[in-house]
Amino acid sequence: MRVKSKKQDRLPGIIISVIMFVLELAFMVLLFYTKLISVKYIGIIAVVLLIMLLLIYVLVRKIRKNVRFAIGVVLAIIVASVLGIGSFYIYKTVSALGNITGVNKETTEVNVYVKQDDAAQSLSDASSYTFGIMGELDRDNTDSALDQIYNQIGNDIQINEYDGLTSLADSLNNGTCGAIVLNRAYLDVLDEMDNYSSFSSQIRQIASLQVESLVQRKDASAQNSTETSDSSAQSSDQKTANEDGVTDEVYTVYVSGIDTRGAMTSSSRSDVNIILTINARTKQILMISTPRDYFVPLSISNGVPDKLTHAGIYGVNVSMDTLDMLYDININYYFRLNFGGFIKIIDALGGITLNSDYDFDSQNETGYHFNKGENHVNGEQALVFSRERYAFKEGDRQRGRNQMAVIQGVVDKVTQPSFLKNYLSVMDSLDGCFETNIPYDLIASLVRKQLDEGGSWQVLSYSVNGTGDTQKPYSMSAKAYVMVPDQTTVDKAKVLMKKVREGFQLSDADVAR
Repeated sequence: MRVKSKKQDRLPGIIISVIMFVLELAFMVLLFYTKLISVKYIGIIAVVLLIMLLLIYVLVRKIRKNVRFAIGVVLAIIVASVLGIGSFYIYKTVSALGNITGVNKETTEVNVYVKQDDAAQSLSDASSYTFGIMGELDRDNTDSALDQIYNQIGNDIQINEYDGLTSLADSLNNGTCGAIVLNRAYLDVLDEMDNYSSFSSQIRQIASLQVESLVQRKDASAQNSTETSDSSAQSSDQKTANEDGVTDEVYTVYVSGIDTRGAMTSSSRSDVNIILTINARTKQILMISTPRDYFVPLSISNGVPDKLTHAGIYGVNVSMDTLDMLYDININYYFRLNFGGFIKIIDALGGITLNSDYDFDSQNETGYHFNKGENHVNGEQALVFSRERYAFKEGDRQRGRNQMAVIQGVVDKVTQPSFLKNYLSVMDSLDGCFETNIPYDLIASLVRKQLDEGGSWQVLSYSVNGTGDTQKPYSMSAKAYVMVPDQTTVDKAKVLMKKVREGFQLSDADVAR
């Protein structure tokens, strides 16, 4: 009976200790799996948890020691709660980053349109129609969409090809074609053109076809050709990320703000075009803004200039390749954010503080005023601030500076300790609004480096300039406003990016306009 009594006296303590051991072991495995914490910190956490486990065991090993046992149970509950909360935060972090990183595919929305008063409600209703397409522009996506149409209808359809966007639109208006097949992003291009600004309201969509493709760079030697999402090729000034971290890494990242407020889409005009040159060794970030209307040859246009914003219609790879050509650089990765996501993320942060160069009222959307200097803004206000150009003499160039001011405000906010209270909401806001082809392992490696070394980052910005003109862009069938590049500012941007890559510490004077 005495032996039995001793076993009963110790059994609860053993059970509690085993449970705590399992919980702590599971937490350590999960923490190691995230790859966000360096081995030395994992070791420290492991030692602390082991000490807590031993302490709990000592306190709860005999139930008859009522006070000690009670203290041990309370301590076990506290530790288990901390482990549970920590595990939840880890899960949210890994899940959010896993959803938005390593994206190596894009989907282009190609739709079938008829006139607003047309009787057809579906593809089958329009099977006897003549379908209009553009003969050259965006032909790969169009052909893929046609294949889907053939499969859905089950028979061949009559096709007419047109040499430009306006010719295609005219074919529907004058009845030459009963339906047209068109990349959704081109409707925004038509809206920019005289005599076609109301075209999108005069037509009706009867089918939406999703064309999926790999994000493949024109230059096969470019880093992270994204046929693989977990590795990257070496270039002259970059090293491949590895298990040991990225202590000597330099990266060039393209930030694209796409022109949509809906769900995350892959092909759309890019109204924000910012190049980040990141030197993790010197903790320096240089932002170069290129105006959306910059009149430059696209990587697919055979030397014919187009507005930079239109490059996004053909995919993020075309935007990156085009900027590579403009600045003689090698862009490694991209971040892409839509306007809806822009608002969500900033609201999740609890707003940001940004610096305005001017005191102004928004002309793009009335009812918004910004003071010169610091402004605390929510997501909607930040979006209005970053899109405004009509209130400024320098127009689109100042808009680029404002966009970089918003990025600076976000960086400042997430590096403050107060960011932790909004951490979960920020993680939730990323999904569906933000995507990048940066592999998860690389982001984890950068986080480990920052945790190990600490220190603040220097963020500088510069925007290239140009002269307004009226020209016929590659993607349009009529003349439109463009900005002819100022080569002097382009050359300066090249020099600045090169200096950051090479480790020179730039100052505000170096990027002064």
